[in-house]
Amino acid sequence: MDIEHIAQWAKLKGIGLMGTGDFTHHLWLEELKAKLEPTGRGLFVHKEVYFILSAEISSIYSKNNRTYRIHNLILAPSFKTVDAINRALGAVGNLSSDGRPILGLDASELARIVFDIDENCMLIPGHIWTPWFSLFGSMSGFDRIEDCFERSTSKIFALETGLSSDPAMNWRLSALDRFSLISNSDSHSPSKIGREANVFDCDMDYMVIREALRAKDKKKFLYTIEFFPEEGKYHYDGHRLCGMSLSPEESKKLGNRCPKCGKPLTIGVMNRVMQLADRKEGFVPEGAIPFKSLVPLDEIIADVKQVGKASLTVEKEYRQILARFGTEFDILTKVPQEEIDKSVNPKVAEAIARVRAGRVKVEPGYDGEYGKVSIFGEDEHKPAGGEQLGLF
Repeated sequence: MDIEHIAQWAKLKGIGLMGTGDFTHHLWLEELKAKLEPTGRGLFVHKEVYFILSAEISSIYSKNNRTYRIHNLILAPSFKTVDAINRALGAVGNLSSDGRPILGLDASELARIVFDIDENCMLIPGHIWTPWFSLFGSMSGFDRIEDCFERSTSKIFALETGLSSDPAMNWRLSALDRFSLISNSDSHSPSKIGREANVFDCDMDYMVIREALRAKDKKKFLYTIEFFPEEGKYHYDGHRLCGMSLSPEESKKLGNRCPKCGKPLTIGVMNRVMQLADRKEGFVPEGAIPFKSLVPLDEIIADVKQVGKASLTVEKEYRQILARFGTEFDILTKVPQEEIDKSVNPKVAEAIARVRAGRVKVEPGYDGEYGKVSIFGEDEHKPAGGEQLGLF
């Protein structure tokens, strides 16, 4: 995950703007300053891929006799601003301990510090439903954003939905209507870049992007690309050590305790959304930014071939398909299906068509375990008369 490989994979995926991550770490910041060229518009560039200065802060603190664990994203328009943020936060805790430093700093105080340094910064609560480390997390968070950020709440205008929820789930809370809902891949390896993404039609300019998010401008902020939320690690309730995955209804009947060992369940995102929702499932608020749910291309190929997505056979076919059609997002969203049908083995082409239509089955993730996507049923995986699974 260095600048060169992030840029390389961004091009493969079809992504024009990447977050740098981790600008609070002194060694990574040195690399960013050495390898990114300023554009003069609040963004930076490396080999035709743009970057926005970003970091994630973990706040663990006590408030009103309760411990909270909140992750927040910070986006900044300049290295000057980043340096000032690092000086201020470095006085609070050790920024060099991790790429995502843990600070005993109230999230409202973090927001105050950041906005006092530069009002054009963006502070975005990260993966807001994740149980253990988030704004609304069942094990860690608040019921209202105002209780978390207090006076700084009005300066926050975007929320990150996380892999285990999608915009439709968030639309059930009227309190979130004013916020832009963004989706990021939270990638810890280059190949996972673009699991989720935000699609804009605007100039590559920090302030233009910021204003599009602040205003929820549907002409400039077009849609988000999402995981099927069931695939996220915390969609359902459960207890990983006992292999128990439970729907909110099942958890309620069990008193939120594991039926095997009796210990408390980790209450997942779906359950937590239902607790706070004031609308029925399916409600779409006025001005909502649309979204598309996708399965990454390597997962599609792996499902067809019934092998792990990290296998060489998946990588080979992935590269061959990209060489023919361009980027991964082009293949998943733009290339006409008939063109794919002509050039890709029939089963992969059919799988892409099914993903585009939302015809997938997902065994929900729970308590830190990813969900399992299935595009074809068991009977459909049986080989038919020596079927060729390579490209024609």
